[in-house]
Amino acid sequence: MSNTEDNAGDQETASREAVILDFLPHGRPDDTRPQYQKASLAYALDTDAFDLLELTLADDTDIGIVDRIEISETADTDIEGVTHIEYDELSNSAVSELEYAIEAIIDADEQRFVDFYNDAQPISLRLHQLNLLPGIGKKLRNKIIDKRKRQPFESFEDLSDRVGGLHHPQETIAERILEEIRDEDLKYRIFARDEES
Repeated sequence: MSNTEDNAGDQETASREAVILDFLPHGRPDDTRPQYQKASLAYALDTDAFDLLELTLADDTDIGIVDRIEISETADTDIEGVTHIEYDELSNSAVSELEYAIEAIIDADEQRFVDFYNDAQPISLRLHQLNLLPGIGKKLRNKIIDKRKRQPFESFEDLSDRVGGLHHPQETIAERILEEIRDEDLKYRIFARDEES
Protein backbone atom coordinates (compact mmCIF):
# COMPACT_ATOMS: atom_id res chain seq x y z
CA MET A 1 0.00 0.00 0.00
CA SER A 2 0.95 3.54 -0.56
CA ASN A 3 0.57 6.58 1.53
CA THR A 4 -1.96 6.82 4.38
CA GLU A 5 -3.45 10.24 4.99
CA ASP A 6 -4.02 11.15 8.60
CA ASN A 7 -3.03 14.81 8.75
CA ALA A 8 -5.95 16.76 10.17
CA GLY A 9 -4.84 19.94 8.40
CA ASP A 10 -4.10 18.30 5.06
CA GLN A 11 -5.48 20.55 2.30
CA GLU A 12 -5.89 17.56 -0.02
CA THR A 13 -8.47 15.93 2.26
CA ALA A 14 -10.15 19.24 3.14
CA SER A 15 -13.10 18.47 0.86
CA ARG A 16 -13.09 15.81 -1.83
CA GLU A 17 -15.65 13.57 -3.36
CA ALA A 18 -15.17 9.98 -4.45
CA VAL A 19 -17.21 7.35 -6.28
CA ILE A 20 -17.44 3.94 -4.61
CA LEU A 21 -16.09 1.16 -6.85
CA ASP A 22 -16.50 -1.76 -4.44
CA PHE A 23 -17.70 -2.26 -0.86
CA LEU A 24 -16.28 -5.04 1.31
CA PRO A 25 -18.34 -5.05 4.54
CA HIS A 26 -16.28 -7.94 5.95
CA GLY A 27 -12.86 -6.63 4.93
CA ARG A 28 -10.46 -8.19 2.43
CA PRO A 29 -11.00 -11.88 1.64
CA ASP A 30 -7.25 -12.50 1.86
CA ASP A 31 -7.15 -11.11 5.43
CA THR A 32 -6.84 -14.20 7.65
CA ARG A 33 -7.62 -12.44 10.92
CA PRO A 34 -10.86 -13.28 12.73
CA GLN A 35 -13.92 -11.43 11.42
CA TYR A 36 -14.25 -9.21 14.51
CA GLN A 37 -10.74 -7.82 13.85
CA LYS A 38 -11.36 -6.91 10.19
CA ALA A 39 -12.65 -3.46 9.26
CA SER A 40 -15.17 -2.75 6.52
CA LEU A 41 -13.49 -1.42 3.38
CA ALA A 42 -14.43 0.34 0.19
CA TYR A 43 -12.44 1.05 -2.94
CA ALA A 44 -13.15 4.48 -4.40
CA LEU A 45 -12.10 6.86 -7.17
CA ASP A 46 -11.48 10.53 -6.36
CA THR A 47 -13.65 12.59 -8.73
CA ASP A 48 -11.14 15.41 -9.11
CA ALA A 49 -7.63 13.92 -9.17
CA PHE A 50 -8.66 10.38 -10.18
CA ASP A 51 -6.74 8.90 -7.24
CA LEU A 52 -7.58 5.35 -6.32
CA LEU A 53 -8.44 5.12 -2.63
CA GLU A 54 -9.01 2.43 -0.04
CA LEU A 55 -11.42 3.66 2.61
CA THR A 56 -11.56 2.09 6.06
CA LEU A 57 -15.15 2.35 7.25
CA ALA A 58 -17.08 2.06 10.49
CA ASP A 59 -18.79 -1.33 10.84
CA ASP A 60 -22.34 -0.03 10.38
CA THR A 61 -21.60 2.05 7.27
CA ASP A 62 -24.31 1.77 4.64
CA ILE A 63 -22.92 2.56 1.18
CA GLY A 64 -23.18 0.97 -2.22
CA ILE A 65 -21.30 0.78 -5.49
CA VAL A 66 -21.47 4.04 -7.53
CA ASP A 67 -22.48 6.05 -4.46
CA ARG A 68 -20.67 9.36 -4.17
CA ILE A 69 -19.17 10.04 -0.78
CA GLU A 70 -17.51 13.14 0.67
CA ILE A 71 -14.02 12.59 1.99
CA SER A 72 -12.92 15.22 4.47
CA GLU A 73 -12.06 15.71 8.10
CA THR A 74 -15.34 17.53 8.68
CA ALA A 75 -17.66 15.35 6.56
CA ASP A 76 -20.46 13.57 8.37
CA THR A 77 -19.38 10.12 7.14
CA ASP A 78 -18.17 6.90 8.64
CA ILE A 79 -14.72 7.01 7.02
CA GLU A 80 -12.06 6.10 9.55
CA GLY A 81 -9.06 6.11 7.18
CA VAL A 82 -8.05 6.93 3.61
CA THR A 83 -5.14 5.23 1.84
CA HIS A 84 -3.89 5.89 -1.69
CA ILE A 85 -3.55 2.61 -3.60
CA GLU A 86 -2.34 1.46 -7.00
CA TYR A 87 -4.47 -0.05 -9.76
CA ASP A 88 -3.23 -3.59 -9.08
CA GLU A 89 -4.43 -3.36 -5.47
CA LEU A 90 -8.09 -2.99 -6.50
CA SER A 91 -10.52 -5.88 -6.12
CA ASN A 92 -11.80 -7.53 -9.31
CA SER A 93 -15.20 -5.90 -8.77
CA ALA A 94 -13.61 -2.46 -8.41
CA VAL A 95 -11.61 -2.99 -11.62
CA SER A 96 -14.76 -3.90 -13.55
CA GLU A 97 -16.59 -0.84 -12.16
CA LEU A 98 -13.76 1.64 -12.83
CA GLU A 99 -14.56 2.44 -16.46
CA TYR A 100 -18.24 3.12 -15.63
CA ALA A 101 -17.23 5.36 -12.72
CA ILE A 102 -14.92 7.40 -14.98
CA GLU A 103 -17.70 7.82 -17.55
CA ALA A 104 -20.12 8.92 -14.81
CA ILE A 105 -17.64 11.52 -13.51
CA ILE A 106 -17.18 12.90 -17.04
CA ASP A 107 -20.94 13.03 -17.65
CA ALA A 108 -21.58 14.77 -14.30
CA ASP A 109 -18.96 17.46 -14.98
CA GLU A 110 -19.07 17.76 -18.78
CA GLN A 111 -17.91 21.38 -18.94
CA ARG A 112 -14.67 20.57 -17.08
CA PHE A 113 -13.71 18.07 -19.78
CA VAL A 114 -14.99 20.14 -22.70
CA ASP A 115 -12.76 22.91 -21.35
CA PHE A 116 -9.80 20.57 -21.70
CA TYR A 117 -10.38 20.59 -25.47
CA ASN A 118 -10.72 24.40 -25.31
CA ASP A 119 -7.62 25.00 -23.17
CA ALA A 120 -5.11 22.23 -24.04
CA GLN A 121 -1.64 23.60 -24.77
CA PRO A 122 1.64 22.38 -26.30
CA ILE A 123 3.87 20.34 -24.02
CA SER A 124 6.93 20.78 -26.23
CA LEU A 125 7.71 21.86 -29.79
CA ARG A 126 6.73 18.40 -31.05
CA LEU A 127 3.98 17.35 -28.64
CA HIS A 128 0.62 18.87 -27.72
CA GLN A 129 -1.65 17.83 -24.83
CA LEU A 130 -4.36 16.93 -27.37
CA ASN A 131 -2.00 14.36 -28.93
CA LEU A 132 -1.98 12.46 -25.63
CA LEU A 133 -5.63 11.54 -26.20
CA PRO A 134 -6.13 8.18 -27.99
CA GLY A 135 -6.76 8.57 -31.71
CA ILE A 136 -5.83 12.24 -31.95
CA GLY A 137 -2.98 12.77 -34.36
CA LYS A 138 -1.58 15.93 -35.90
CA LYS A 139 -4.40 16.43 -38.41
CA LEU A 140 -7.25 16.04 -35.90
CA ARG A 141 -5.37 18.14 -33.33
CA ASN A 142 -5.06 20.98 -35.84
CA LYS A 143 -8.79 20.78 -36.63
CA ILE A 144 -9.65 21.07 -32.92
CA ILE A 145 -7.31 24.05 -32.45
CA ASP A 146 -8.65 25.79 -35.56
CA LYS A 147 -12.31 25.37 -34.52
CA ARG A 148 -11.73 26.48 -30.91
CA LYS A 149 -9.98 29.67 -32.11
CA ARG A 150 -13.19 30.69 -33.86
CA GLN A 151 -15.41 29.85 -30.90
CA PRO A 152 -14.86 27.76 -27.75
CA PHE A 153 -16.64 24.42 -27.62
CA GLU A 154 -19.76 24.43 -25.46
CA SER A 155 -20.44 20.70 -25.10
CA PHE A 156 -19.29 17.29 -26.30
CA GLU A 157 -22.07 17.39 -28.89
CA ASP A 158 -20.85 20.77 -30.16
CA LEU A 159 -17.30 19.40 -30.28
CA SER A 160 -18.19 16.30 -32.31
CA ASP A 161 -20.48 18.34 -34.62
CA ARG A 162 -17.80 20.93 -35.40
CA VAL A 163 -14.74 18.67 -35.58
CA GLY A 164 -15.11 16.00 -38.26
CA GLY A 165 -13.45 12.76 -37.23
CA LEU A 166 -13.89 13.28 -33.48
CA HIS A 167 -17.02 11.19 -32.93
CA HIS A 168 -16.94 10.43 -29.19
CA PRO A 169 -14.86 13.09 -27.41
CA GLN A 170 -15.99 11.96 -23.94
CA GLU A 171 -14.98 8.35 -24.62
CA THR A 172 -11.57 9.56 -25.80
CA ILE A 173 -11.05 11.34 -22.48
CA ALA A 174 -12.32 8.31 -20.53
CA GLU A 175 -9.78 6.08 -22.32
CA ARG A 176 -6.95 8.47 -21.45
CA ILE A 177 -7.98 8.69 -17.78
CA LEU A 178 -8.12 4.89 -17.54
CA GLU A 179 -4.66 4.64 -19.12
CA GLU A 180 -3.27 7.17 -16.62
CA ILE A 181 -4.76 5.25 -13.69
CA ARG A 182 -3.47 1.87 -14.90
CA ASP A 183 0.04 2.91 -15.97
CA GLU A 184 1.99 4.47 -13.10
CA ASP A 185 5.04 4.98 -15.35
CA LEU A 186 3.38 7.26 -17.91
CA LYS A 187 5.59 10.24 -18.71
CA TYR A 188 2.75 12.75 -19.17
CA ARG A 189 -0.41 12.98 -17.08
CA ILE A 190 -3.34 15.22 -17.88
CA PHE A 191 -6.11 14.07 -15.57
CA ALA A 192 -4.89 11.52 -13.01
CA ARG A 193 -2.33 13.28 -10.88
CA ASP A 194 0.41 11.52 -8.97
CA GLU A 195 -0.28 11.48 -5.26
CA GLU A 196 3.04 13.28 -4.73
CA SER A 197 2.06 16.18 -7.02
